[in-house]
Amino acid sequence: MSNYKPKNQIGVGGFEFGEKEKEYLMEVVKSNRLTYGPWSQKFENLFAGAHDCKYGLFMNSGTSALHIAIAALQERYSWEDGDEVIVPAITFMATSNVVFHNRMKPVFVDIDSKTYNIDPSKIEAAITPRTRLILPVHLFGMSADMEPIMAIAKKHNLRVIEDSCEAVLASYKGKKVGSFGDVGCFSTYVAHFLVTGVGGLAITNDPDLAIMMRSMMNHGRDSIYLNIDDDKNKSPDELRMVVEKRFSFERLGHSFRATEMEAAIGVAQLEGIGKNLDRRAEIAGFYGKNLADLGEYLQLPYVPEDRNHRFMMYPIVLKNEAKKDLVNFLEEKNIETRDMLPLINQPAYKKIFGDIEDNFPVAKWINKNGFYVPCHPYLSGDDVQYIADTIHEFFEKKKLQLSAV
Repeated sequence: MSNYKPKNQIGVGGFEFGEKEKEYLMEVVKSNRLTYGPWSQKFENLFAGAHDCKYGLFMNSGTSALHIAIAALQERYSWEDGDEVIVPAITFMATSNVVFHNRMKPVFVDIDSKTYNIDPSKIEAAITPRTRLILPVHLFGMSADMEPIMAIAKKHNLRVIEDSCEAVLASYKGKKVGSFGDVGCFSTYVAHFLVTGVGGLAITNDPDLAIMMRSMMNHGRDSIYLNIDDDKNKSPDELRMVVEKRFSFERLGHSFRATEMEAAIGVAQLEGIGKNLDRRAEIAGFYGKNLADLGEYLQLPYVPEDRNHRFMMYPIVLKNEAKKDLVNFLEEKNIETRDMLPLINQPAYKKIFGDIEDNFPVAKWINKNGFYVPCHPYLSGDDVQYIADTIHEFFEKKKLQLSAV
């Protein structure tokens, strides 16, 4: 055990401007253009292509991406208010909040106790005549079990949107997350894999859906004019048509746009993603090796053979006791922790659904016992060693306390 003590809190996420980020930002500054343009288009194309999709839409958040993905399918298939969406009982609030914001109803399904993603074996029991959509979430950096999920969707004529905000470039049976369903949604918020400050992307292989979503993120504007270049290099007849429809809005939409500055950072981040992911894997491997002797107490991440894990964070679950004492110990030692995305026990949802946690025993166990620790590329070797040592220190003190009784 080393004598290293961090001067500041070791956070669950980080970001540092690299030389490419600075270079590309300066190119945006020199261009004197902030609105949607070549950097946004480049980022969209590179990101979509990296995830086995043809079309990408860069916007101001992963939440916005989820919101318009649902709204677009809602419009296409004439879904009604109160129609239902299958959502895992463990996920970030935004996943199910956007269901409410589209006037639909989330129906929760318990999770797998080892992967922490939605349990496909429990989905069909939650399907009713009003179910329209399955919204699987690829949590913590690893894909959900997509083959049975897609089979269920096909059997029941349901659509699929993948919340891939925590799983950039994760794969399932050789195929990238975000490319299985109708739409895949990602976040580039601070502490995520690709950091643009604020930002998110929707990807799809459906050209009509891409056009519809781009309209929705631009106030519902007619797709003939969605950026300031759409009236350039037109014939006189084409220009007259653009001018006529430039201020025409086909649907109720939103202002979900990002700027060229975020896109430029995103391009630089994407170009360096390999090193980022390698470092995360290295840290996760270190944790797995150095915490393996605590298997009596801790459940460490499990990775099925048919997928990989990108480790946006490192989830840990105490097998037989609440996490509270360990989490508080780590926080007092300057190590930031976060809960493993409790959802159904949130105060806002208790007001809507009441106390339903007992209906989802695995989620309840995770809510009580699960948390995660930092696993990002800005951690030093000393940071990672300190985190592992501090977890050991907690259990060593616990053993001494028990032996003294």
